[in-house]
Amino acid sequence: MNKFRPIFPQLGGFAHGGDYNPEQWLDRPDILKKDIELMKEAHINVVTLGVFSWSVYEPKEGEYHFDWLEEIMNNLYANGIHTILATPSGARPAWLDKQYPECMRVDAYDHREHHGLRHNHCMTSPVYREKVKNIDSRLAERFAKHPGLLMWHISNEFGGECYCKSCVANFRKYLAKRYDNDIEKLNHAWWTTFWSHRFTDFDQIDPPYETGESCVLGLTLDWKRFTTHSTCDFMKAEIETLRKYNRDIPVTTNFMEIYDGLDYQVLAKEVDYISWDSYPLMHNDYESIEDTFLRTAFCNAQFRSMKKDRPFILMESAPGLVNWHGVNKMKRPGYGKLMSLQAVASGSDTVQYFQWRKGRGSSEQFHGAVVDHIGTNDTRIFREVADTGRSLKEIAEVCGSVQKNEVAVIWDWDNRWAIDDARALSNDSKKYEDTVIGIWKELMRMGVEADVISQDMDFDDYKVIVAPMMYLLHEGVGERLAKFVNKGGQLVASYFTGYVDESTLAYLGGFPGQNLKELFGVIAEEIDSLYPTESNYIINSYGGRYEVKDYQEYLRVNGADVLATYEGDYLEGRAAVTRKESGRGAAFYVGCRLDSKDMRWILDKALASAAVELTPLPEGIEHHVRYSDDYRYDFYLNVTKEAKDVPCSLCEDFIASKTFAGSFVLQPVESTVVKRKLTK
Repeated sequence: MNKFRPIFPQLGGFAHGGDYNPEQWLDRPDILKKDIELMKEAHINVVTLGVFSWSVYEPKEGEYHFDWLEEIMNNLYANGIHTILATPSGARPAWLDKQYPECMRVDAYDHREHHGLRHNHCMTSPVYREKVKNIDSRLAERFAKHPGLLMWHISNEFGGECYCKSCVANFRKYLAKRYDNDIEKLNHAWWTTFWSHRFTDFDQIDPPYETGESCVLGLTLDWKRFTTHSTCDFMKAEIETLRKYNRDIPVTTNFMEIYDGLDYQVLAKEVDYISWDSYPLMHNDYESIEDTFLRTAFCNAQFRSMKKDRPFILMESAPGLVNWHGVNKMKRPGYGKLMSLQAVASGSDTVQYFQWRKGRGSSEQFHGAVVDHIGTNDTRIFREVADTGRSLKEIAEVCGSVQKNEVAVIWDWDNRWAIDDARALSNDSKKYEDTVIGIWKELMRMGVEADVISQDMDFDDYKVIVAPMMYLLHEGVGERLAKFVNKGGQLVASYFTGYVDESTLAYLGGFPGQNLKELFGVIAEEIDSLYPTESNYIINSYGGRYEVKDYQEYLRVNGADVLATYEGDYLEGRAAVTRKESGRGAAFYVGCRLDSKDMRWILDKALASAAVELTPLPEGIEHHVRYSDDYRYDFYLNVTKEAKDVPCSLCEDFIASKTFAGSFVLQPVESTVVKRKLTK
């Protein structure tokens, strides 16, 4: 069964809305009345309330004001607009920090922060947790059974670290549990005999202060894991409080693109649906608009894949500009709608904006919004949002359907952190993020959409797995990959694979570690970093010649077929790319960094061996597929300013009710959805 169910069946289709801050306009009932009129014109059916409302909810400790919120929710619901209600823990009122300064974070220099900003509160503070529990309990008691409530939105864009005494104590407890209360296990995992860093008690361990320890790689990695752990524990406490009042209301929290500070794959396990905030750098001066769209599509895939059995939520997106990029560009006409439909095509059941109406003051006064300071319905942005809402109604039956992909690319936070901290390679050219995204983009250009998974997720659903720079291996990953290949899977890995275990200890006996030397049939004896001005070349068995940049490994081949060799330098004639069959599948090893487009011949071989269908596409056309029980829905997006002739077998245009045979023309900055009946 492909169709999970719509996230919000009450809506009869897609959620269309955004962040709404009526508390900023309580002195203007005329504006609040006008907002509802405009929402209906824009086909808005859901808003997110209360993200930063704590100081209005509780202006003094223990003094609660919720009548205004109830009136707003009642009026919205009476007009067919539902509510996603946030807990307000992302930003605290001034009285709380004045009265309880221990709630504020301590930075990496061991200095207590001051009141202000967002998320500069301590996740482990018993006092702060109690205050959050109190306000959450009051909110849930009042609104958990409101007929207009669709979902709880937990806090907002979690992030940041704290080095206070409470966090230090909890970090030590976390380590004691992780290492079975055995300090010698920790000493071994962290290799503390180096530089005489051995510990005799967990109480001797400090986090990696800026003025303290930064060279024990196990410490810095475990600190990042602890930060994720404490954030997740804080979030779970909020969820537990809310569920006491109504267990039927689903929960989410909004993630931020490819955020470095938290392992979202850990937090994802605790929420009912994945949501994220999309703010790409539109119309920039360093990449094509196609690349910008594909990077955003990667993020959609990353979050979709965390719970791939159900749709995800686009929680925030800018209808126009933002106010925090280096250069804040307006989305050019049509691109806001196109990016919204890209999220839907990628598996979202929602299109939501930040924000509904621009505020008059403070830092976000000029951040893009559906309703500008002019306050009317005749702006370019408003008309485009309304047009998006109409299109979502036209394709309502797609809601609840899911993607079903045969290819996956591995992206892993533990691995990312370990690579960033590794004292190897070149600090300026590690580029793990760019490498993974580049390969994912190339697959899209080849006509294959891939999921984005961690090394701990299930491999069984896939025919091809690409694992770029999988430097750190969790226990048992090698065995699982070998099983995947033996069952018929095609595995493509690269240089810098399997160098360290999950404690960042180097594997002995040659790289890659675990059993991957046998699976790939190679040992990487050395890895050489190249200066930006240097390059080498490889030559494949078909006569293709490709440039090598940044990294090249000295490979020892043991039973693998050599597909390409180095052309020059001390590596001349040595293996650069290999393939080894194992069971019914094969494992490819790429021992050097190639441009993503120069990986295509390798990916082609793996995809062909796995019989993965490619969808040929003109340049600048994105293709995504969602499946229900009975139909597949093919989304085509033209991100260019030129009309494109798109090949398409016999199918029906969902919106225009036209039948295509062979191809159709897609106009600039436009999209369409075609529908095919599935054969049972």
